[in-house]
Amino acid sequence: MTETRHIHLVSDATGETINSIARACVAQFDNVEVQEHFWSLIRSPRQLDMVMEGIRGWPGLVLYTFVDETLRRRLEEFCRTQNITSIAVLDPVLKGMAAHFGVASAQAPGKQHALDAEYFDRIDAMDYALAQDDGHATEKLDEADVIILGVSRTSKTPTCVYLANRGIKAGNIPLIPGHPMPIELTKLGKPMIVGLTKDPDSLVEIRRNRLHLLQQNEETQYVDPEKVREEVQDARRFFARIGCPVIDVTRRSIEETAAEIIMLLNKRALEKELREKS
Repeated sequence: MTETRHIHLVSDATGETINSIARACVAQFDNVEVQEHFWSLIRSPRQLDMVMEGIRGWPGLVLYTFVDETLRRRLEEFCRTQNITSIAVLDPVLKGMAAHFGVASAQAPGKQHALDAEYFDRIDAMDYALAQDDGHATEKLDEADVIILGVSRTSKTPTCVYLANRGIKAGNIPLIPGHPMPIELTKLGKPMIVGLTKDPDSLVEIRRNRLHLLQQNEETQYVDPEKVREEVQDARRFFARIGCPVIDVTRRSIEETAAEIIMLLNKRALEKELREKS
């Protein structure tokens, strides 16, 4: 029987950063069963008392992000007395940046969530992604940073939403058999066009599950293996015709697909900058 290991994630902010770091690391240990305990917005001694009580009840590794030195020292001392390993996960990065920049860090909890211009850019990008979903409001597609094309169930919408959370305006247009493209893509000057494709067999399975959840007829061309194969091939031909990059999302997570698109956008921006300099 696998023993459950406890991990305490303690943060003086929302805890998003430490949660992401912990999960990325835990994923590398296949045979370890982990129970995570989240302690966020811990900014007072009273709140820290509650955290320490929890650690005492479920002893385990403590990962923390504290900028308040008093709370930090108190947590570290408690972990020492309990013989529990504690790790300040941001320390190496902050120290490296301070040395590189030649200035000390701001020591302000939750500073990355400040209501600055970048924050409002993300909100604007999210509004845009929702308004442009599935080819709606085509008159505003030229405002996008990227337009994602693909047949049904190739993760266009969640990819756009993920990109929006990074401040990238992303619209998407579905490729529907027998339906013309709602806009002339060659007339769009600003957006980068990206095509998403998927293995037809995987696509059929996902579509069948979708129809089952919606309690709809599962014997349609939408899930016919031969028709789906033709649909995917037609989409690939269209991508080749317009010369856009294509990403196969069959074995990719939304995050991986978005990361690939961000790399393409960065490459495009770099090439543009080099052209302007030459």
